[in-house]
Order: sequence, then C-alpha cells, then structure tokens
Amino acid sequence: MQLWLIPTIYAALSIAGGFVVPRLESRFLAISLHLSTSSAQAYLSAVASGMMALTGIVFSIAFVLVQFNAIVYSPRLVVWFARDRLLFHSLGMFVATFMYSLATLAWVDRADAPSVPLLSAAIVAAMLMASVLMLSRLVERLNNLQITRVLQILGDKGREVIISTYQAAPWLTSGETIQAQQPSRGTVLTVKRTGNPRSVTSIDIAGLVGYARRIDGVVTLDCAVGDTLLQDTTILHAHGKVALVSEEQWNACVHLGDQRTFEQDPKYALRLLVDIAIKALSPAINDPTTAVQAIDQIEDLLRRLAKCDLETCSAHDQEGVLRVIYRMPTWEDYLALAFDEIRQFGSTSIQVMRRLRSALLELTDCIGSERAVIVQAYLSHLDSSIERSGFDLQDRAAARIEDRQGLGLSHRHEDGKVDRSALMESAGRAAS
Repeated sequence: MQLWLIPTIYAALSIAGGFVVPRLESRFLAISLHLSTSSAQAYLSAVASGMMALTGIVFSIAFVLVQFNAIVYSPRLVVWFARDRLLFHSLGMFVATFMYSLATLAWVDRADAPSVPLLSAAIVAAMLMASVLMLSRLVERLNNLQITRVLQILGDKGREVIISTYQAAPWLTSGETIQAQQPSRGTVLTVKRTGNPRSVTSIDIAGLVGYARRIDGVVTLDCAVGDTLLQDTTILHAHGKVALVSEEQWNACVHLGDQRTFEQDPKYALRLLVDIAIKALSPAINDPTTAVQAIDQIEDLLRRLAKCDLETCSAHDQEGVLRVIYRMPTWEDYLALAFDEIRQFGSTSIQVMRRLRSALLELTDCIGSERAVIVQAYLSHLDSSIERSGFDLQDRAAARIEDRQGLGLSHRHEDGKVDRSALMESAGRAAS
C-alpha cells in the first residue's frame, strides 16, 4: 500500500465518523454530558488546536532529525527512515483527532441535540489518548537514529536477507538435486529494458523456473539484484519455445523500483554499513570509532556469508532439469565490498587498521581453506598498505597488531602488559 494512503484513510474515517456518530447519538442515545457548553467548547477547541500545533512541531523535528542523521550516516538512509510506517500512522492519528474534535464541536449546543454529546466527547478523549501513545512510540522510534541502533538495525536486516536468500530459497539449486537432463535450447529471445532507469529490487526466480519449464528451455539472467537497468539494457536470454511466454511475462519476474532494497540483496546491507564507516572516516567527521563499530557488523555478516553456498547460481525444476542461470556475488566480491573502501579511507587511522586485521585474521580461522586463502591474500594486501602509509616505524608496528576494539585490547602477556618488544621487533622488520 502507498504510504500516503495511511493518513488519508485516517482522515476519511474521522470525517465519516464526524458526520455519522453525532447524528446517531442524537437520535438513539440522547444523553448529555453534565458539562457547561462553554467548557465543552473550550475542551474541544483546545484538543483541535493543540493537535495541529503538535503535528507541526513533532514532524518538523522528526524530519530534521532524519535528514541530519541520514546525512551524517549515509544519504541512502534518508528514504529508509522517512518511509517508516509509524510516521504515517502517527500523522494520520493526529489529523483524525483534530478533525473529529472539530466535528464534535459543531454539534455542541445544537437545538435538535443534547447540549454536549457524551459519546462523541468520550471518543475525542480516547483519540487524544491514542495520539499520546502514538507520540511516545514515535519518540522511541526516533531514538533508533543513534549510531549504535542504526548499525544494529542494518546488521539485523543483513542477517535476515542472508537467511532468505541463501538458506530459504523457494526453488531447487544445483546443490540440492542432480540434473536429470539438458532441456532443449530452441529459439533465443533477448528481453531488454524499455523505460527510465530503475533498480532491480528482487527477481522472481520461482516464476522464471515456471516459465522456463513451459517453454522447455533455459533462462539466463543478464542482470542481478541491485543493478540499475537503463534503456535497452539486456535483462535476460530465454532459450526454447519462446513464443509460449510473452516479453511482458518475462519482465514481470524482474521487479524494479526507484532504489535498491534489502530484499534478496545482502550486498545492500554491507553497502550501507560501509557508507557509514567511510563517512565517519571523512575529514569533516573524523570518527574512526564509528567505523570500528561498523566493521563489527560487517565481520558478522561475512562470517555468515562464508557458511553459505555462494557459488550456487542456478535453479532447477522439480525433475532436476536446469531452468534458470542467474548472477550472485562471489566471496571475493563480498570481501572487496566490505573492506576495500574502509581500507582506503581508513589508511591514516591506526585504530581502523588494527580492527581490519583482527576481522581478517578471525575470518581466516572460521571459514574453509579455499576462502581462507583469499582472506590471507587480502590480509597481505592490507599489510602492504600499512607499510606504504605515512606512519612512522612505531605506528606501523602498532597498526599491524590486531585488536577487536581498534585501540583497547591488543596482544598481552599473562601479566597484562603489552608486548613492547614485539612491537619493536615488528618495527625493525618494517625498517629492513
């Protein structure tokens, strides 16, 4: 549902209730509230005017906070925060309370009705209480804009999409079935994008498998989730009896949007975490501790990805026949996305270098041998970057010591003292 419909529905229901409820009350429930007309008018007027003032103040502050924090973290977070459904439900509740208060105010001291309608006044009080609860929930939600909560939310989103993409796929992959036979190739149909640039938000692999089965062929996707499709960009190639499925049906399996989403895209969670890290490392902000906190979440996502079958890029039907070949990131792609920019922009921070070394070394210990070789090569690249940096000998030696906290818990002896001799020995090796 479009988010603008949420406050619209609240407003429409309040208008309808303002016309219907007082009339039904005056006809079937002619009970007047024991309150003077002037007091009732003052009560309803205060609620109506107060709600409009509250709406303006609260949402002005909310969107300023969203804009400010999103600029500090990442511009791609602006829409994510601003499209929170709670914001629109709160706006709808505030507007509904205002409009129903005005409708009830119009029925106070009418000649053909009780001077102060009891039910309508009670409904206004209930809506006012609901608005206060909405306000408290909105303030609590805005508290999520703190950097620790933002990183945690992004990490949770990444963990969810890793499970849904690699561990809960609704189609058969090559690792789950033995290919029974090769489908007939037949005619080739190339489907291209027509229209303005749009991002691929998700791909209906199960739907593509069904269509490929119908044409008794194979579908090869030429795009991946997260790609931006331009005019005449190739979307897919269909091999088989292509006349049985129209281009519109093929296009319907590739879902497009104005921007990337988390759905089927573990790269997007990593992208946002990296954005926050490199923004924190910019000279304007200069906050390497935030970058270290972002690396905490990035390392956790990489550990989970390392346990997945990242090489699975094909889908089969129930008989085990290959039907769809699609694109997915490799382990090298994820590693480069996670660390390349942080390594480059954090090359002047000992704290970031130490945290990166710790992440890479611990990844090596918890993943398979083939991927561990890739991580070791990346670690060697990181060490080379440290040696080429502008650090002096002691700082280079310090940067080569892994530390989960960046600066705070390096290698220690049993007596709790830092191994200074190891530092100097490392500095000597760097000098030689």
